[in-house]
Amino acid sequence: MLKNYDVVIIGSGQAGNPLAKKFAQAGKKTVLIEKDVVGGTCINYGCTPTKTMIASAKLAFSARNATNMAIGVGKVSVKMADIIDRKNAVVKMFREGSEKGLRKTEHLDLIFGEASFTGEKQIEIKGKYGETKGLKAELFFIDTGTEAIIPPIAGLSAIRYLTSTTIMELDEVPKHLLIIGGNYIGLEFGQMFSRFGSKVTIIERSDRLLKREDKEISSAVSDFLKEEKIEILTNSEVDSFVTDKKNKIIAKLKNNENVKQVSCTHVLIAVGRKPTTEVLKLEKTGVKMDSKGFIEVDTKLETNIKGIYALGDVNGGPAFTHIAYNDFAVVYRNILEGKNLSTKNRQVPYCMFTDPQLGSIGMTEQEAKEGKIDYKVATLTMDTIGRAIETGETKGLMRAIIDTKTKKILGASILAAQGGEIMSILQMAMAGGITYEQLRYFIFAHPTYAEALNNLFMQLD
Repeated sequence: MLKNYDVVIIGSGQAGNPLAKKFAQAGKKTVLIEKDVVGGTCINYGCTPTKTMIASAKLAFSARNATNMAIGVGKVSVKMADIIDRKNAVVKMFREGSEKGLRKTEHLDLIFGEASFTGEKQIEIKGKYGETKGLKAELFFIDTGTEAIIPPIAGLSAIRYLTSTTIMELDEVPKHLLIIGGNYIGLEFGQMFSRFGSKVTIIERSDRLLKREDKEISSAVSDFLKEEKIEILTNSEVDSFVTDKKNKIIAKLKNNENVKQVSCTHVLIAVGRKPTTEVLKLEKTGVKMDSKGFIEVDTKLETNIKGIYALGDVNGGPAFTHIAYNDFAVVYRNILEGKNLSTKNRQVPYCMFTDPQLGSIGMTEQEAKEGKIDYKVATLTMDTIGRAIETGETKGLMRAIIDTKTKKILGASILAAQGGEIMSILQMAMAGGITYEQLRYFIFAHPTYAEALNNLFMQLD
């Protein structure tokens, strides 16, 4: 017998949780299925734990460098086990708060187990102890997220490699951490563990870090990481791993035609993520996926099968928590409020939480060139900004891409202390059609980082 629901939601991430509550509050008989723990990647393995640990790393770095601000401190010690305990406590608080909110919602059932389709609109759930149950509904929402890609490197399976999840369970600081992947996740962890006291080597197969970003941003990020003694090897790939007699890990690298060996104690795999779709058995529903396994959706987030939707990074869209939450907003407002919202042309801001932060919105210069847009670039280095000099946070720069004809902002990259907050000001300006000339003469409070936008756009005078 299949139990009947109005709505079935698979995955309790940042789209699934609020969606379940909205449908239940609307009187729909709703079930939310989670195979692991409530909250998805963001709360449990992504944003919340990493930013909690990054905050500890920043304090360690600031303390060691306090003499630059005429402050003397004693020897700085990093208590890794305590850092992990604090991280776990914060995660537990967020997770339990989320689960409590779900459980007290009327018309909503929360079931823990692994869901897979047995037909177009019916699923089977396998519980923790092997028990199974079948469900069916007219509306299905898939929010199963992504997981780390593990590349097929010879010898990798024989070493105890780390992922972005398992590295946050280490109770001691690695002596030498080798990171495969020079993108956002790898760079956050690289700087974090360098500040905890690890020697860090980052391997990137491209000719530079952060290939999506403009070269000026990529170069500036490389500069401040190298200043912190992080080794960066570009145009490099790991060919194989072996373990020596002292249990050290030896990575054999290919760098163009050259071969190099790096000895390390720990390896972090940070080459990207893949969709968690295999276990769903979507072939039994007729739902289409792309060649990488991401679920194909239209601009309303509906699959090719009417009544089945995919939200969050499982649909191959931008892999950010805030985009998953916006997916939820689009879907529930369309279905429950009769709106006609779309994901087409929506803004996609994002941040990398290195120190300084990178906040980005809109077009890069590369994209403006490719689009043959008549543009100009405003650039300002942070070491010319009063607030940055006062606080001793002078690393980085601000860049904005301007449409020459309309004088509107097409995109911006802010590599600075509080870069994400400054970027958000420009995001709102873009949404409101405010020109760079208006910001050039806008009255910001002094002394703030925001007022540097006056100086940024002054560069275009």
